[in-house]
Amino acid sequence: MAEIEPLRALHYDLARTGGLQDVVAPPYDVIDAEQRRALADRSPYNVVRIDLPQGGEDRYQRAAQELTAWRRDGVVVQDEQPALWPLAQDYTGPDGRPRTRRGLLARVRVEQYGAGRIRPHERTHPGPREDRLRLTRATRANLSPIFALFSDPDGSAWAPLESELGDPPWAQAGEQDGTVNRLWRVHAPDAIAAVKDALAGTELLIADGHHRYETARVYAEELGGDGPHRYVLMCLVAMEDPGLTVFPTHRLLHDLRPDQHEALARALRRDFEIEALPDTSRLAPRADGALRLGYIDSHFRKPFMLTLQDPGIADAALAGHAEPYRRLDTAVLEALVLKGALQMSDHDIDELSQLGYARDFEQALEQVLSGAYDAAFFMAPTPVQRVQEVASAGESMPPKSTYFFPKVPTGLLFNPLA
Repeated sequence: MAEIEPLRALHYDLARTGGLQDVVAPPYDVIDAEQRRALADRSPYNVVRIDLPQGGEDRYQRAAQELTAWRRDGVVVQDEQPALWPLAQDYTGPDGRPRTRRGLLARVRVEQYGAGRIRPHERTHPGPREDRLRLTRATRANLSPIFALFSDPDGSAWAPLESELGDPPWAQAGEQDGTVNRLWRVHAPDAIAAVKDALAGTELLIADGHHRYETARVYAEELGGDGPHRYVLMCLVAMEDPGLTVFPTHRLLHDLRPDQHEALARALRRDFEIEALPDTSRLAPRADGALRLGYIDSHFRKPFMLTLQDPGIADAALAGHAEPYRRLDTAVLEALVLKGALQMSDHDIDELSQLGYARDFEQALEQVLSGAYDAAFFMAPTPVQRVQEVASAGESMPPKSTYFFPKVPTGLLFNPLA
């Protein structure tokens, strides 16, 4: 079973930084070069300076030196008492609906993947794993929390914290997308004990941060023995939380050869019912049980809805995979189109050879209509229950199968590993 503990967190001294507003950042893997510059310009202590260091091979050591200097100068301090950290994120999703998602920041003992402990839900890439491992070795800290899900149908894990949240939050920080993060610190032994009791025996499903978790496993084994390095920083969110939503990540194709265009057309005609749409507003499929893909290309610029003709087609293409996996639109697209018609390898997909992703519908559509990409497939959101079913079957979904929004910011807390 997953072992969940309070932590003696490293965190910013809010008096030194003027709060968290100018020092937090999105996770490293969604920050481009321009955004990184803007974040670094906000404050000499913005977390991108250590979580996304710039330069050559020495950048990891320079990140470690920066963190050491912040601790020496009192910009970052460590709590004397262990605490749990409730987090409320007020946001408006890509669908335009306002929501609040509640989570709990804690440290979790690193385990091998398995039933009753911790499960992944997506495949990972080797490049980010190596990058995060080198940064962890240098800084000896978790700088960014992993986002994980657990089942709590009666709300028993959150209930002990409610009485602690009447006071103003310890800190608050807004983000460019409008999300407001409110963070509390809970030291009360009774509340901590009740939360731990409610979470005893729970299974965790990693929603975001697979590379960081696999880095934590490797790092723990490298050091061996027991100690703080056997734990990793996580933000735990109940699957039943009304603020938990999953949005799709759309697929884009580029630099297709003439023979690939022909193979793609043949595969779509062979495996899908093709419905011409009156306009592009209906390109986004609904998560209604049917396997549908929205499609448009830069040549004809006409929108279509593709519906898989028969589930048996997916069963044949994904033979050897569990039934929940064979019902994933991302897995069917990968098997029939990317690997089938276009003959892409796993390496091609990992390295984004002829493939791109877009989380925003309008952005994906504009990329095709402008000719920057040859075609786009628009995906339906994957229900949380389906994510859980796939993971419980021991499967890992194709990369970018889910888009959990909002992200959990980096810089709220750090977890010391030494």
